[in-house]
Amino acid sequence: MTLTRGARITGAALCGVLALITGAWIVRDVSVSGGLEGLWRYWASDPRREWRIAPQATSPLDGTLFAVYAGVGVAVLRSSVAASALVAAAVFTLAVRLPSLWVLTASWAYLQPTDSIRTRALFSTFAVLGLAVGLVITAVAGRRPAEAGHDDGPRAARQRRAPTRPSVVVAWLSAAFLLLEAALVTAWQFRFGYQVGAEVYLDSLVGGERVGQRLLAPPSGWLAATTVVLGLTAGVGLLARAVFSRPLGAVLAVAVTASGAVGVDAAVRLRILEHFGQAPLEYQLLVATSLFELAAGLLLIVLLTRRGEGGPAGGPDGAYGPPSGYGYPQPASGYGYPPARPGYGYPPSAPPGYGYPGPAAPPGSPSGGGLGPPPPSSPPPNW
Repeated sequence: MTLTRGARITGAALCGVLALITGAWIVRDVSVSGGLEGLWRYWASDPRREWRIAPQATSPLDGTLFAVYAGVGVAVLRSSVAASALVAAAVFTLAVRLPSLWVLTASWAYLQPTDSIRTRALFSTFAVLGLAVGLVITAVAGRRPAEAGHDDGPRAARQRRAPTRPSVVVAWLSAAFLLLEAALVTAWQFRFGYQVGAEVYLDSLVGGERVGQRLLAPPSGWLAATTVVLGLTAGVGLLARAVFSRPLGAVLAVAVTASGAVGVDAAVRLRILEHFGQAPLEYQLLVATSLFELAAGLLLIVLLTRRGEGGPAGGPDGAYGPPSGYGYPQPASGYGYPPARPGYGYPPSAPPGYGYPGPAAPPGSPSGGGLGPPPPSSPPPNW
């Protein structure tokens, strides 16, 4: 299944609105931080130290979401996996924005922002969640068979290609990275829970006054659990070469890259990399995890945004049947043309003249007309 032209435009418009909402919050924080450098320093800092007094509302997750909305909005206009991309962006948005519904209305949240900022954040959350649901509705309601509309023109022909699947190498390599990332996040969550205890860790999952948190960000444990669940889903889907696995893995790769960049920046600022051999083992493992996330995230983005292997509607070869020479499909029978034949020239039994064959046409000549000789089965050499 693919998307209709109207569904593609609608999905791109919804992604544009989501990007505008997220970008507006980032621009606001840039203004109160004194520039992009000040905002990045805030994003890379420990929220447990300044979450009660900081005027900024965003986190690295907002930068991730902005990049996801921009990328999906552009890709949905022509990608063969547009429906899966819309659903992947919607699922990620719903997962990370849903906690704001109870965090921003909790009794302890009044200490974090002023009431006006919290109110705007709550309205923004409702709008974002509604738009995410709209992405899902657009992806479901705008589907059509990939072979529909053969007379729509070359642009529509490209858009109705059957959804592509990741190649075997890309699927297995990407799945290995995503599953390893899920395992690393799970291990660090166990470590954090052991250090702080069950009550504090529960606050990190659902929000609470005993853990630091930024205004628009979900609780850290919730974000970690989201990363693990989506990483396992995308990883298993890649192993099965499912259509949805590429968009979902690419969305998650952006979040992994942002997490790794923040960790590497902290390691550089704290001079842990400079004195890596003298640092405690736990710090060394944290830096190694951040380096892995940064490198793996960038590699996943490259691998999963490449064009996948084609599969037609109802077959494994191409959108219109088995591929022919030079990448062009064989002309279909009907519309006055005889079935395509192998070779580079005209059929040896082509009828004389440019009209319909006469009543005494020799046996074996084409029985259907047209206004000229039948077309070649494929382009001549050196075309």
